[in-house]
Amino acid sequence: MFDWNIFKDNSTKMNADTAQIKYIKERHQGLATILAFALIPLSGFATDIYIPSLPTMAGEMQVSSVQVQLTLSIFLISYGVAQLFIGSVLDSFGRYKICLYSLLIFAAASIVIATTHQIYLIYLMRIIHGLTVGAIVVAKRAYFVDLFEGNQLKHYLSLFSIIWSTGPIVAPFIGGYLQTVFGWESNFYFLAGFALVFAVLELLFSGETLKHFTAFQLKKITGIYIEMIKTTSFTLGIVMLGLAYCMVMVYNMTGPFIIEHHFNYSPVIAGYSSLFLGFAWMVGGFIGKATINKPFFKRLMINSLSQVAFVVLMMVSLNFVSNIWSLIFFAFLIHVGAGFTFNNYFTFCLSKFPKNAGIAGGLTGGITYVIVSFLSYGIVNLIPAKDERNLSYSYLIMIVLSVLVMFVILRIRKKDMAED
Repeated sequence: MFDWNIFKDNSTKMNADTAQIKYIKERHQGLATILAFALIPLSGFATDIYIPSLPTMAGEMQVSSVQVQLTLSIFLISYGVAQLFIGSVLDSFGRYKICLYSLLIFAAASIVIATTHQIYLIYLMRIIHGLTVGAIVVAKRAYFVDLFEGNQLKHYLSLFSIIWSTGPIVAPFIGGYLQTVFGWESNFYFLAGFALVFAVLELLFSGETLKHFTAFQLKKITGIYIEMIKTTSFTLGIVMLGLAYCMVMVYNMTGPFIIEHHFNYSPVIAGYSSLFLGFAWMVGGFIGKATINKPFFKRLMINSLSQVAFVVLMMVSLNFVSNIWSLIFFAFLIHVGAGFTFNNYFTFCLSKFPKNAGIAGGLTGGITYVIVSFLSYGIVNLIPAKDERNLSYSYLIMIVLSVLVMFVILRIRKKDMAED
């Protein structure tokens, strides 16, 4: 029997007689937790599954590579912007229903993309994708903070980037085969089916986890946002997250064109390559989790300097060899470092404000993806997807920026320690 509860939300003058909430059943919590983990990689699926199809999409719709790459950037921008405000909505109105409705809208938008060849309509649907995925992912992050605490919460949060990396690993692999056998449209039919299946599972086994609803008071919520942003360690941590994921996104936007046009391989090979590099991100996440009790800033600085060494070696090696194997080898090493950085700073940022988990998770993801969308698209336009050398230049820019931010963080930390 469902555990129904009636509440009155002062901010929206909700009628208590109609405000019944389906709270999560204790006996279903294990299944609901698995569902929550399974939806964390949805953002990766929404971007990576059609990466091997980018060149084909550009050809069939008769648009430029930059125009079809913009579908990725538009998703990232809307996904990031959604997370900036959706956290406060989730803290005020709950996680469950918003997540469920978002899954259904996401499925509908996927079907529209699959049935049209109009690039501007696809842009609109990708905005809807970003907004709905933002609501889903932030709701599921908050799920864990709602139900767990202490070392158990820290353990779950440290798994986020590892679980998320299954998207970049599996999605391009699936997408490469779907593209080859059924065409690029099948990628979006797959996304629609994925969302509909999970909507049904959510309806059967999940429920609301938020026990204390925050009144939706704009002034109070704005104050919480300002307090978080003014926390320097939190803000710079988000910048590091953006730079780490930007390394992956720049490869996602350029790698298929290099592999399929420069090296003349098929979309399936491009899919395998993205799968392998998704595994690199997971390896970085596992290393981050394994070293979670080591000195935080020391291991992050060692990691950043290692990335500098790898990208320099990549650039030097191009004087002697340039093929798909050298490309994947050096990209793998750099993506391991990016996954390590992301795992550590993601755990740090999400656990910083446990009383406002929805807002903290939304702000973290939102700013991260806004940084990624603008920076990745800017770099791709500045340094086109031509060959391995151009990719190495792109990596160098992002890694140097990461090192500079790390030095700023260390300087602020030393200053704070001196004042104490």
